[in-house]
Amino acid sequence: MKTLSYYTEKKTSEVLNRYGAFFAFSDKQFNENKKENIKYFRLYGGLIAPSENAKKIMSELKKVTDEGIKQDIKENGIKNIIHRELANYECQIVGDITDAYDILKDYGITKEQVLKEYKIFYEKCIKNDWF
Repeated sequence: MKTLSYYTEKKTSEVLNRYGAFFAFSDKQFNENKKENIKYFRLYGGLIAPSENAKKIMSELKKVTDEGIKQDIKENGIKNIIHRELANYECQIVGDITDAYDILKDYGITKEQVLKEYKIFYEKCIKNDWF
């Protein structure tokens, strides 16, 4: 099953390239990518953007994510997305849905929906020995 990043990766790269943003996790990476006479702002997760473009980037990335979520729901359905994230965060092993739910909130999925599907997902894990 495709994940949200499948739907957003190309458009995210286009936004970052259009506005001169890049990822840097060290001073060396920052220095290799920065342009002279431009002030930069650290957004999140190592994402660096020219200060003048930071708000535009964040706004456009939100649009990209929202569109990706709509496409993900259309192609995969809520139930499958919940099961995907429960598996991704190995909720059957840790016995906690918190990490999966934190991601699923952006989809408009409620905690009650996740708990309902968790019971079904857990039974499937037992049946298939996914521990």
